[in-house]
Amino acid sequence: MSTNTNLLEAKDVNVAFGGLRALSKVNLAVGRNEVVGLIGPNGAGKTTMFNTICGIVTPDSGSLSFENQPIGWPATDELANLGIARTLQGVGLFPELTVIENVMMGAQKFARTGLFRASFGINGRDEKALKDRAHYALERVYSASLSNSHAGSLSYPDSKRVAIARALVSHPKLLLLDEPAGGLGAQDIEWLNRLISDLSGEMSVLIVEHHMDVVMSVCDRIYVLNFGEVISSGTPDFVRNDPAVITAYLGADAQ
Repeated sequence: MSTNTNLLEAKDVNVAFGGLRALSKVNLAVGRNEVVGLIGPNGAGKTTMFNTICGIVTPDSGSLSFENQPIGWPATDELANLGIARTLQGVGLFPELTVIENVMMGAQKFARTGLFRASFGINGRDEKALKDRAHYALERVYSASLSNSHAGSLSYPDSKRVAIARALVSHPKLLLLDEPAGGLGAQDIEWLNRLISDLSGEMSVLIVEHHMDVVMSVCDRIYVLNFGEVISSGTPDFVRNDPAVITAYLGADAQ
């Protein structure tokens, strides 16, 4: 894939924690309107790589570019202005706030007067615009009926949907999903697969996930990490049948 088709590109990323090498010369690219998976066994380095892109972990070396421009390694509070949104492994909602208020938290870059003031009662067009964005995001995840519910009263699957809506409300160019299928049943996973496929028409998606059925169903390309190194990358069919991947992670049942 040539550089000018990539939305995000990380090159030669190295991360060490003490004497432990967590990532070694990792290269990863996400194309425009592409769904890319990042998988690997426990301890392979996928969460470290994800957190490096998100600004939680600062690498020892390597480079990151977005829209063909070097961006260094942004802090987490700089992601929204770049056009990047992420979800957490859990849901990270504020239980005492309503669903609509939680989703509005994700629209901070649109709030000229400050999002927290908007969430707690400013008047005028800014508040209406934020609420409109939040309602639309909730509609995308089929959860608009939950707008006035308190987040603390939601089921876990509903909380997951609201967390995704909070990421979508900023209209990102790149959506980072951290184990979105974790804790979901078969019906909710089917819904998640459809949502990710639909979103790829509007944005790029990078997903870290343990559920192989999700990764193989929705991803255009997959990177496989093991012991901090990329051992395979390519289409789901290529990765599924790569002997190195089968040995390291997927197992014989994945063939």
